[in-house]
Amino acid sequence: MTDTPGRLLTLLSLLQTPREWPGSELAARLGVSPRTIRRDVDRLRGLGYPVEATRGAVGGYRLVAGKAMPPLVLEDEEAVAIAVGLRAGAGHAVEGVEEASVRALAKLEQVLPSRLRHRVSTLQSATIPLARGDGATVSSRTLTALAAAVTGRERVRFGYRAGDGTESRRQVEPYRLVSTGHRWYLVAYDLGREDWRTFRVDRVDEPFATGARFTPREVPGGDAAALVGRSLRRGREDRESPESPDVDVSFAAPASFVAARLPAYLAPEATGGDTCRVRARATDSVEWLAVRLALVDADFTVHGPPELAAYVASLASRLGRAVGGGAAGHG
Repeated sequence: MTDTPGRLLTLLSLLQTPREWPGSELAARLGVSPRTIRRDVDRLRGLGYPVEATRGAVGGYRLVAGKAMPPLVLEDEEAVAIAVGLRAGAGHAVEGVEEASVRALAKLEQVLPSRLRHRVSTLQSATIPLARGDGATVSSRTLTALAAAVTGRERVRFGYRAGDGTESRRQVEPYRLVSTGHRWYLVAYDLGREDWRTFRVDRVDEPFATGARFTPREVPGGDAAALVGRSLRRGREDRESPESPDVDVSFAAPASFVAARLPAYLAPEATGGDTCRVRARATDSVEWLAVRLALVDADFTVHGPPELAAYVASLASRLGRAVGGGAAGHG
């Protein structure tokens, strides 16, 4: 193999597998001498890849963790698997799969060959996800288009459907994508309204990057996630269905502790050194809210709505019976 760049990429692909490679085996794989392998390893180190060498009869080379993340070389199957996984996670706003994953998906899809993009789309269209009851799914294509515009500081046009069904056209300067656990929101400066707005991404239709660049404005409060939380609490963001209850819950725990365990729109307000209260407009079902509150791992009191209080009581009773039944079964 006389093509040095191509040989380096092949060598890197081999080293990225979790094993140690004897120099003689690498040389045989690439059709070069062990001395050439040593030189190529030095080139990779110069590019920032932490290649570790061990001496001796069973010594060899392996790629180890470094201080920075160098570019990866992926085989076709690996690239498809990662893209499908990122699409699935991003499309349903799984908590913890936040804007970084969408940026990664945008970067990956940008460089995927057309044949691999087709395979990714085919696999995704053939998969039926277990969706939430409200049907608020998000197109990964929409997410990646918005993420690319955020990163590239490029104005975007799109259609938007409000909670009451009203449709409009918007042109915005996108600032950030924010996940609240089961929904994605776009924080952007709306040029037509001359103000900051939050948009539910599942209501965004056919985003189009205009090519016009912009200098990002300073988001109010300096925190996009906090802006989404305030917007939802005040009801400035499009309202959910009339059945969606208001949440009023107090916790026997510090606000910082509770905030780290709840979606942004349920941001608590401190009521004391070790107490806080959540008052917000709900964007999730009563069942889901009850589970999220229970997972905070702190005592809490539901002040409203009645539907939430009733479901929490029912859930507590059911869990109590489950524990009691398990103890009786082992007696």
